[in-house]
Amino acid sequence: MISSETIETDAGAARVTWHPAKKARLVLAVSHGAGGGVDARDLQALAAVLPGHGVSVALVEQPWRVAGKKVAPAPKTLDIGWRGIWAAVAKPGLPVISGGRSAGARVACRTATELGAAAVLALSFPLHPPGKPEKSRADELLGAGVPTLVVQGGNDPFGKPAEFPEGDFELVEVPYGDHGFAVPKRAEIGQEAALEIITGRVVEWTRTLG
Repeated sequence: MISSETIETDAGAARVTWHPAKKARLVLAVSHGAGGGVDARDLQALAAVLPGHGVSVALVEQPWRVAGKKVAPAPKTLDIGWRGIWAAVAKPGLPVISGGRSAGARVACRTATELGAAAVLALSFPLHPPGKPEKSRADELLGAGVPTLVVQGGNDPFGKPAEFPEGDFELVEVPYGDHGFAVPKRAEIGQEAALEIITGRVVEWTRTLG
C-alpha cells in the first residue's frame, strides 16, 4: 500500500512516498531534479515496476519542493536534505540504493559513501550545463565510490552518452531521449518503449545487488 511520511531535516520538511514490495530485498530511495518533482515520468515508471521485483521504492521530495518553492537551493543544501531523510529510508533494514534524476543524481553521487549506500542510480546525470561541456561534473560521478548505474537520454543536452568519460560505472542509453527521457514523435521508439528500457535495465541491475 502506497504511503507518505513527512521527515524533518536541517533543510526543512521533506516528504517520502513509499511504494513497497511485498518481499523487499532492496530499497531504492530516489529524488527529483532542480526543476521538477517526483511526478517525473521515469520516477513514476520505476515506482510502478520495481516493487514487483523485490525493490521497495521511496520517492523523496526535497524540502524546497515541499515548501512550494520553484527553484532549488545550492548543492550543499540539497545534500543536507538528503542526509536528513536517510534514516527513514534505511529503517526497513535493507540495503539502500541512493538514486536521483538530474540534480538529485548529483546529490546521490556526492553522499553515497558517507551515507553507506549500497549503490547509486543516476538518472539523466547532468554532466555539464547545456552548451558548456567545459564545466564538467564528472568528478561527482566518478567519486561515488559504490556500484553506479547511469541512465542517460541519447539526446540529453546536459550530456549525451558519448560525452561521458571512462569510469567505474555502467551506462545505459535511452535512444532519442532528452533530459526528461521524452522522445520525439518521429523517433523509431515510442515513449512507452523508452520507459521500458529504463525500467527493464534497472530491474536487471538490481538483481546484481542482492
